[in-house]
Amino acid sequence: MKRYVYINDNESSHELYCDNRISNRKYTVLNFLPKNLWEQFSRFMNQYFLLIACLQLWSLITPVNPASTWGPLIFIFAVSASKEAWDDYNRYLSDKKANEKLVWVVRQGIRKQIQAQDIHVGNIVWLRENDEVPCDLVLIGTSDPQGLCYVETAALDGETDLKTRVIPSACMGIDFELLHKIKGVIECPNPDKDITRFDANLRLFPPFIDNDVCPLTIKNTILQSCYLRNTEWACGVAVYTGNETKLGMSRGIPEPKLTAMDAMIDKLTGAIFVFQIVVVMVLGIAGNVWKDTEARKQWYVQYPIEGPWYELLVIPLRFELLCSIMIPISIKVSLDLVKSLYAKFIDWDAEMIDYETGIPSHATNTAISEDLGQVEYIMTDKTGTLTENRMIFRRCCISGVFYGNESGDALKDTKLLNAVAGGSPDVVQFLTVMAICNTVVPIKSKTGAISYKAQSQDEDALVNAAAQLHMVYANKNANILEIRFNGSVIKYEVLEILEFTSDRKRMSVVVKDCQTGKIVLLSKGADEAILPYAFVGQQTRTFIEAVEQYAQLGLRTLCLAFCELREDEYQEWSLMFKEASSTLVDREWRIAEVCQRLEHDFEVLGVTAIEDRLQDGVPETIETLRKAGINFWMLTGDKQNTAIQIALSCNFISPEPKGQLLLIDGKTEDEVCRSLERVLLTMRITSSEPKDVAFVVDGWALEIALKHYRKAFTELAILSRTAICCRVTPSQKAQLVELLKSCDYRTLAIGDGGNDVRMIQQADIGVGISGREGLQAARAADYSIGKFRFLKRLILVHGRYSYNRTAFLSQYSFYKSLVICFIQIFFSFISGVSGTSLFNSVSLMAYNVFYTSVPVLVSVLDKDLSEGTVMQHPQILFYCQAGRLLNPSTFAGWFGRSLFHAIVVFVITIHAYAYEKSEMEELSMVALSGCIWLQAFVVALETKYASI
Repeated sequence: MKRYVYINDNESSHELYCDNRISNRKYTVLNFLPKNLWEQFSRFMNQYFLLIACLQLWSLITPVNPASTWGPLIFIFAVSASKEAWDDYNRYLSDKKANEKLVWVVRQGIRKQIQAQDIHVGNIVWLRENDEVPCDLVLIGTSDPQGLCYVETAALDGETDLKTRVIPSACMGIDFELLHKIKGVIECPNPDKDITRFDANLRLFPPFIDNDVCPLTIKNTILQSCYLRNTEWACGVAVYTGNETKLGMSRGIPEPKLTAMDAMIDKLTGAIFVFQIVVVMVLGIAGNVWKDTEARKQWYVQYPIEGPWYELLVIPLRFELLCSIMIPISIKVSLDLVKSLYAKFIDWDAEMIDYETGIPSHATNTAISEDLGQVEYIMTDKTGTLTENRMIFRRCCISGVFYGNESGDALKDTKLLNAVAGGSPDVVQFLTVMAICNTVVPIKSKTGAISYKAQSQDEDALVNAAAQLHMVYANKNANILEIRFNGSVIKYEVLEILEFTSDRKRMSVVVKDCQTGKIVLLSKGADEAILPYAFVGQQTRTFIEAVEQYAQLGLRTLCLAFCELREDEYQEWSLMFKEASSTLVDREWRIAEVCQRLEHDFEVLGVTAIEDRLQDGVPETIETLRKAGINFWMLTGDKQNTAIQIALSCNFISPEPKGQLLLIDGKTEDEVCRSLERVLLTMRITSSEPKDVAFVVDGWALEIALKHYRKAFTELAILSRTAICCRVTPSQKAQLVELLKSCDYRTLAIGDGGNDVRMIQQADIGVGISGREGLQAARAADYSIGKFRFLKRLILVHGRYSYNRTAFLSQYSFYKSLVICFIQIFFSFISGVSGTSLFNSVSLMAYNVFYTSVPVLVSVLDKDLSEGTVMQHPQILFYCQAGRLLNPSTFAGWFGRSLFHAIVVFVITIHAYAYEKSEMEELSMVALSGCIWLQAFVVALETKYASI
């Protein structure tokens, strides 16, 4: 499906498409109460308590005042509803501020100021420098003569580097005044949330251009919530408005994650419910039997001879109301409250602040802190996560000559410096590709100094290295690039840019030398995307050896190549490229197919090697967490040898002979099958040995294994503690996380870039690093940290403490309720099994809400061991991973404790008044006091405060 946006037509789009009013509210004033109650009563426990509260309204069966249940129930619902109302009110204020912001639009050819919510699809919107973009716009004019503007996209992807946007070629040269009167139509897809793609076409109406179709891409748009920077003004056509913008479509409430402890608590609640039903049935039958036999012999019991038909249900229902306290009504609120505090402890932790950038750690998800203590597998990205993502040009190989091998720095290699000074043709061509085969924008300061705005750290390293070797990318004026080399100025006209994709693994530019008129294709990319496409006569063995050598050193490699194009060859290809660029269906696939027609018969120039240093503390962090029983999988897009070297440096795997690497490779199903079987056989043999065994797999073999040999690969995943997955795509990262989750492992995924988002969202716990690739990963994650090394403290300290505290609090909540319930049951045996309550309604409410719930909040400060002890002895985490503190066995212990304490309290109370006349009120107060003192004793016994 697609939509047609008529430019500057004030009537056509008003009824078809929504206005620009933003609404992120969940409720309205009218539907808040019914909608919120419906949401709360959709939970089984709330339905159960509502049923109990309604039964207590039946005076014939209720043993206590209905207020004992209705009071806590209304209080808990009111707390939840107030929180929802407050959150929704804040969303309303935020929406109101955005909707009422004043913006400039064109109406009837006149520029006027209106509120942002009144913008309609097709309106022309004018922006000034530093203005926030109110909706998704297609640029049609800017103050820059070349049609460029700069935008800050931090609100979209977290990247603080400015991005360049350009007006479509059809709008080039249109006068400032004529932009008010421009008419045309934009053919674009229906709204979607992909902020990296916009496959559309523009057709301007005469007299501007005679119905010529102009393809549009994301480069021709500025999206909602971006800011216009370093540009005096820009104007664009509104194509998506309101909640239909790309940002609005990508907003959404993530699915709640169920922790292992939550799942266990649900199971224990179910078990208690079954036990409660059994007790109610037994006591109900016993009560009816006693009533029909012994009760009629007692002079003070006056049961009627014949009662109504439902009389048999009265006593069982009384016991149901008495025993309903077995499931504590306050457990969910108590757990939600303390979990919020656990999340705040992470936010407040001064030892998890990255002082280099000033970025603190932050818990976005407040409900899963205890899961951090039960992590079994960590899936980690490499670049920017384990490494700094600060690329430094180190070595290169040009036409078979290696530079930088002796000094470790090619930029200081006298051989290379002499070759540059002498104008060696191969070196000059190599540096030319380094300087202009990219998307970098040169920025000239007032002093004349040139800096570069790059969207990729690799490109930034290459352009700066070329500049240090006197090949300076000096200026970009529209499609004309200016290069300064050894005092001379060389100009190139950019004809086409073939952008990098994860499938093609290379990028190319088609340029025309303004002096000679030659058309040249310049390319850079991964070795498997360049070397196989070299022309038949070229020997690539030296370049393959260079790639292997650099990868062994843990350096990132790129191959550079070029080929000359004939004029007629380029013109023929250009028509196909233009046609592919203007299609609205499968545009990316069509463009890749057309690019393949041009990207062949390369003359390979050489190989670059870039160093990406490890972050501080990474090897120590991984070593500590592996001692804690946590397994690591590295999922990276880098080549195999580079990933292996980084893995060795990070303590992922041990070098020979202690460690062993097993390779899964192959291009066909049979090859992958044989390789997988061989690795599996080795894994089975060595699983009983203390040898550190890991497997390595690339993206191609992984795709085949997951599709055709999933069962065998799953077995391998279970047997292997460590894996290195190279050349993997974002979707494959998510599939691997899903595979380990299907084996009932608790997974944590950590990454720093947009390509890690799917993996992070798929894992039980997602951790994002606020790094140089922006904040996309951090925003999608449950926790964000500044550096990888903070993961150790996040898991060992915060995760373990949260698990211990939640395990105690959940079981204690059941314990305190079971104690009072068992006393009620014991009392029934001396009150004719009649379902009479020993305690009055006020006492029960005070016991649940005040006497036992408030003191237990001290457990959020519980520290059984000091932080230093936990960090020095990570093996302590084994208890959390195995669920040793909350499971049916530990719960049975608490159950037995509650039964024993109830017997003690009841026996002492009964014997204290056995030979005296007393009111039942006195008896109940003594029993209640005993329960309260016991609870205080248990809390004091279980809570510890170890010194830090």
